[in-house]
Amino acid sequence: MIKKYETADHFFDEMFINDDKPHKHYQSLVNNMSALDEDTIKNRHLLAEQDFMRQGITFTVYHNDEGTERTMPFDPLPRIIPADEWEIVEKGLYQRVRALNCFLDDIYTDQNILKDQVVPRDLIVNSPHFYHQVYGVEVPKKNHIFIAGIDLIRDENGNYLVLEDNIRNPSGLSYVFQNRYIMRKLFPELFKEYTLQSLDNYLYEMHEALKYIAPKEKEKPVIVLLTPGMYNSAYYDHSFLAKQMGIELVESRDLLVKDRIVYMKTTRGLQQVDVIYRRIDDDYLDPIEFKEDSLIGVPGLLDAYRAGNVSIANAIGNGVADDKATYAYVPDMIRYYLQEEPILSNVKTYILSKKEDYHYALNHLDELVFKERNSSGGYNMLIGPHATMEEKELFRAKIIKNPENFIAQPTISLSTLPTYTKEGIQSRHIDLRAFVLLNEVPHIVPGGLTRVALKKGSLVVNSSQGGGSKDTWVLGNNINDRRQKGC
Repeated sequence: MIKKYETADHFFDEMFINDDKPHKHYQSLVNNMSALDEDTIKNRHLLAEQDFMRQGITFTVYHNDEGTERTMPFDPLPRIIPADEWEIVEKGLYQRVRALNCFLDDIYTDQNILKDQVVPRDLIVNSPHFYHQVYGVEVPKKNHIFIAGIDLIRDENGNYLVLEDNIRNPSGLSYVFQNRYIMRKLFPELFKEYTLQSLDNYLYEMHEALKYIAPKEKEKPVIVLLTPGMYNSAYYDHSFLAKQMGIELVESRDLLVKDRIVYMKTTRGLQQVDVIYRRIDDDYLDPIEFKEDSLIGVPGLLDAYRAGNVSIANAIGNGVADDKATYAYVPDMIRYYLQEEPILSNVKTYILSKKEDYHYALNHLDELVFKERNSSGGYNMLIGPHATMEEKELFRAKIIKNPENFIAQPTISLSTLPTYTKEGIQSRHIDLRAFVLLNEVPHIVPGGLTRVALKKGSLVVNSSQGGGSKDTWVLGNNINDRRQKGC
């Protein structure tokens, strides 16, 4: 069936050099998939959907302010990344997350990077995600980023670029493991001629990373995962990770703070909690310090955090570093803190609070992608070349009213991969969310989550916008850059 595939013009196709010539590392996959008829692929794809539904692997898709829960769309044609290619990406990811961690530690203490005018002070201290409540709070091991989700794309020449940094509450890790599980179950023949880097130890290392940031030296610190509850769109992600790491999945009602110590309510009484892997945004964590009407937070949590009695991962206040305007300065952070040149490049970014960038962007509305600085999930953005005149004029009015709230970027020709659709195997755009753990020894999940825009021609791959995902294979042996952290 894959023989009928046609590559899309002007895009880098990761499987095929042209319509009938695959890249070398895809040749065995193409041979095996070509031997399967359309009904076989269709039936196995249906089995995958049924398996996901039975396990409750769902995500909420929002449209017109209404949410619809559905299974996470899975595509059976995997992405394959050669070992030498991944080695460079891995080093670039680790370099970037180290610099971001140094930046966070700096701006919540000495603010040297602001004093040296490498990053504009107003951009940081006026950000809605710069929390004065945690300024000067000692973060255990100076580890602000327990886990990062770095979104990568490939341009028309196949070059990897960083599109976005997610260092508040990156989601999607559970789908990496489920995609591999379902691929091995339904397409075992595809694995026979490939040696893949293993995912097996990553959840163990994730648990070790949480132990590492415990505020006091304990052989067995008590670790919990704090979720908003079962109605959250990423609840499956929360429950999967808690179960696999062997930690308690809790909601705010399961915790209380007494004498600046966090306790978990159990059938045997109160148990002190040492580490909270929170999947709740900063604003809702503590109704005493942040949004007072929050029903999913824990009153007094921030006071316990300030006292050094509990660690919170990721640290409070990380949002200032994954602000889409701050993103533009990450290459400068790498040079400033690490004295290194960036391995992975950014996408060119126009910061509309700058007069020159503002005028350029408005004059090129038809060509650029506009994003609200602190939005995520593919919301509050405009893709100029694909927008209607009405949509462009509405967005123009928003920008004119509040330019400092937006950035603009060129419309990147995201790479493509063959994808199973109702109309057969067709070209669809993809990106990659790579997951980085900052521990005493860093760990990067081999490959990460390849997200695919299921709508023809769409450049929006986010699950919340109806995107799906693919299994991501990294060939060869695990090659982690195991240098020690430091700024």
